[in-house]
Amino acid sequence: MITENTLAFAIRDKFPARPLHTLIIPKRHVADIFHTNAAEREAIHELAALCCEQIRNEDESVGGFNFGSNIGEAAGQKIFHAHVHLIPRRTGDASLAPARPD
Repeated sequence: MITENTLAFAIRDKFPARPLHTLIIPKRHVADIFHTNAAEREAIHELAALCCEQIRNEDESVGGFNFGSNIGEAAGQKIFHAHVHLIPRRTGDASLAPARPD
């Protein structure tokens, strides 16, 4: 475990999309993030902010983050306990989407 508060905890993803990929998970079992209550969402957000700071301190090449959750099988959810992905991104680690035509 990386860190925790009374309602949630943070761990590294076992199958990271990028180095230092972190999961923030509520302690109470609910199927997805939409089933969390306001206090749980705030606890998740607090841990995400703390983890962002820790990741940036650990790896200065991190220039941004993807922060989100897959909700439902059709959206790619594989673990049916709410969790949010915090994925550090570095310049050049993925190609940019092509510009839209005018």
